[in-house]
Amino acid sequence: MIKNISYKYIAYLFSCAIFFILTSCEEDLTKAGGKQSKNFPSQIINNANIIQRDSGFVTLRAKAPIIEKYELIDSPYTVARKGIDIQFFDKKKPKVPGTIKAKYAKFFDYKQFYEARGNVRITTNEGQKFAMQSVFWDQRKKQIYTHDTVYVTLEDGSTLISNHGMRAKDDFSEYVFLQNSGDFTTTKLSESKK
Repeated sequence: MIKNISYKYIAYLFSCAIFFILTSCEEDLTKAGGKQSKNFPSQIINNANIIQRDSGFVTLRAKAPIIEKYELIDSPYTVARKGIDIQFFDKKKPKVPGTIKAKYAKFFDYKQFYEARGNVRITTNEGQKFAMQSVFWDQRKKQIYTHDTVYVTLEDGSTLISNHGMRAKDDFSEYVFLQNSGDFTTTKLSESKK
């Protein structure tokens, strides 16, 4: 009889222990579920080849090995972590696209703000070439800027260097070198001591 009681007692304790383990695990799962991170991509595009049109006219073509969209967070963004190659077209010169190439690019949806980093190369549809390590584009203000050293190669092959960055209209019709001095004889360049 003592053996039967001890077996029943052990079985009872074992079932209580299992019950407590299961309920404690269930509580932990519900607590963890409320604090789960939503910072994961809601869309992933591999070997992306994107074409943007305006009234039938191709305004942009973008290629990237991978593009990820993060839409479930407070400040949604799209990122190309393995680089991007963009061609942008002007209706006045549809056969000569401008280009932007970078090792990394990020676009903040609501702010309409772009950033590109890592060996950034921009070529305008007029043939001017800009090289820098990072560039930022505020689409709402139609302004591009960087604080990095910028190398500019003009259509005639001459080169300009800005050690402290630049600001530009987003079509590069005007750009300003920051904190530079010297004599320049180009019509597209203006100086700033800011």
